[in-house]
Amino acid sequence: MVLLLGIDVGSSSVKCAVVEVQSGVCLGSAHAPKTEMLIHAPKQGFAEQDPRSWWEAFKHAFSELKNELDFSSDAIVAIGISYQMHGLVAVDKNGESVMNSIIWCDSRAVGQGNQAFADMGEEFCLQHYLNSPGNLTASKLKWVKNNEKELYNRVYKFMLPGDYIAYR
Repeated sequence: MVLLLGIDVGSSSVKCAVVEVQSGVCLGSAHAPKTEMLIHAPKQGFAEQDPRSWWEAFKHAFSELKNELDFSSDAIVAIGISYQMHGLVAVDKNGESVMNSIIWCDSRAVGQGNQAFADMGEEFCLQHYLNSPGNLTASKLKWVKNNEKELYNRVYKFMLPGDYIAYR
């Protein structure tokens, strides 16, 4: 049997599905945690999640699928990952997260994004199909650089939530 694995890293749970290649039939799916994942909001406008919780949720969901369907991991020939967009995951040289991920619905970096939009100019952004970067990952990274210098100095790599799962 030749299989595909789909992973969706959402802000409420991580979902996995296994599809048989030849038939295209979804053999099963699972998600974790079974209750909605915690979103930390330490201040108004902040929304954070621990990226390690996504990895743990993935491992639980995948294990549940393996137990239910009894397949070999070697049967998986491709993995597709979808995920919550615009989340900032920052890791150190050991691959450990240095902070909670600033997720898609966090608005703390809107000021940095609006400033970048103004600096680049509306006409330039529109001509190059650039959205106003108020809530995008680069703006969040700039916010960390401006407001959390000690954390920023520990960052070796930064990535999006789905990239973190692929990295792990």
